Amino acid sequence: MEYVDTAEPNYGSKDKVSEILKKYKEAQSIKDHWKDRFEEAYEYCLPNRESFYDESPGQRRTDKIFDETAVVGVQEFASRLQAGIVPTFARWADFQAGSEIPPEQKPEINLELDKITDYVFQILQTSNFNQEIHEAFMDLAIGTGVMLVEEGDAINPIKFTSIPLTKVCLMNGPDGKIDTVYRTRVCKPEEINILYPKAVLPENFDPLRQTKKIKIVEAVYKIYEPNVEKYKLCVVMEDPKHILFEETYTGEGANPYLVFRWNKASGEVYGRGPVFNAMSAIKTCNLTIELILQNAQMSVSGVYTYEDDGVINPDNISLVPGSLIPVAPGSRGLTPIQAASNFDVAQLVLNDMRANIKKALYMEALGKPEGTPMTATEVSERMADLSRQIGASFGRLQSELINPLLRRIIRILSKQGRIDIPKVNGREVKIAPRSPLAQAQHLQDVADVTRFNEIIAGTFGPQMINLIVDQNATAKYLAEKMNLPEKLIRDEEEQKQLADRMSQLQQSAGEEAPPES
Repeated sequence: MEYVDTAEPNYGSKDKVSEILKKYKEAQSIKDHWKDRFEEAYEYCLPNRESFYDESPGQRRTDKIFDETAVVGVQEFASRLQAGIVPTFARWADFQAGSEIPPEQKPEINLELDKITDYVFQILQTSNFNQEIHEAFMDLAIGTGVMLVEEGDAINPIKFTSIPLTKVCLMNGPDGKIDTVYRTRVCKPEEINILYPKAVLPENFDPLRQTKKIKIVEAVYKIYEPNVEKYKLCVVMEDPKHILFEETYTGEGANPYLVFRWNKASGEVYGRGPVFNAMSAIKTCNLTIELILQNAQMSVSGVYTYEDDGVINPDNISLVPGSLIPVAPGSRGLTPIQAASNFDVAQLVLNDMRANIKKALYMEALGKPEGTPMTATEVSERMADLSRQIGASFGRLQSELINPLLRRIIRILSKQGRIDIPKVNGREVKIAPRSPLAQAQHLQDVADVTRFNEIIAGTFGPQMINLIVDQNATAKYLAEKMNLPEKLIRDEEEQKQLADRMSQLQQSAGEEAPPES
């Protein structure tokens, strides 16, 4: 695998800047069709995230929220998805020798890859990955998550950044996959060289004399060449039009951006998350709570009628304890109106809508946190059920998040000289998922093998199992499915030596046994 980062000379071509900005505007126009739907979803479910529209700093964004079910649900969705796919302090993937590598070389290579896998996950656990992936998963509940993976420093070799959807625009390539990411940033002129140390500023541009902030567009797009993964990064200023710097990345894991979607319609760029399915229930819940509070206020404060007798002045009435309200002789004074509300019906509506929200966000897939703790078998069964529910989305996350993420990490660590991936005739390794959700699928395979052995033993007797099933191959298969480390499995030579020794011991014991009387 060749990792090439090529810095290109900066000529400040205005034509190229104009072309990049033109394509950025096209991507922005596609995103504009989604803005209202995204904004609505964020207002009701992620109110603290940045708005898609201009707003003043510190502006309140919780005025529409009267029911917290969706807000809490998105948090739990992100947490449970993280626990199921990329759990903290766990090895949720393995590097293994691919199928094209000769079988006799696989055990040695797998042992070496096992050490590399341990090191990679040590790096992940000490980095900011867990915090950033949780934010990205909350965006994924809306539909699309974006993660930037960059080189770090000597202490933290890899830096992860969850990019809000408000700051990026996406475009599909000819194959229907996302091949271009535009990120916008607004910064002070003196911050340009801090954000981009390689940047070359335009002539006669003095950052210290500039008063207005500068808008910068980062464009990362794929260069289509046969049998090679190649991406270009181009950072441009919008006003004045200028290319700050360009770089070309070649090799696996070249794309610094990971864009992953929950679900998508054919031909669309942006994903559709579970929140979209629950939006009607979310809005209904909030509206119902708002009406309940209004009726409650009426019940507490009261609504009154009065006779217009020229004595009572509503502007001067203070409905507080101890008030004295003058009335005309013979007048009924203030008469309260009974509030027309049915809280029982409202509660029934709320219960149904909240249940729909929880179902849409898979909040009940692992059961309620309170009550008796579940056994390992119950957790496994619930994980298997959740895996079946989100099977299609899990497969998409595997191809759009997990595999590109690990390839990107391998690229960065290899470039830094921290790891060295073994090769056999130029062939690379494969990535095997080991997350709880992936394991739930593998345990079904284990259950199938166990059931088969039970059927054979019950039908033909236990002795038939050894005749029909290769026990050594079965053990290796089960070890692989149950995520048993390669170093715990004896190689074939050791197994043969141990079997011969046991056979000799059995023969010796038989020879030394006293004759029967």
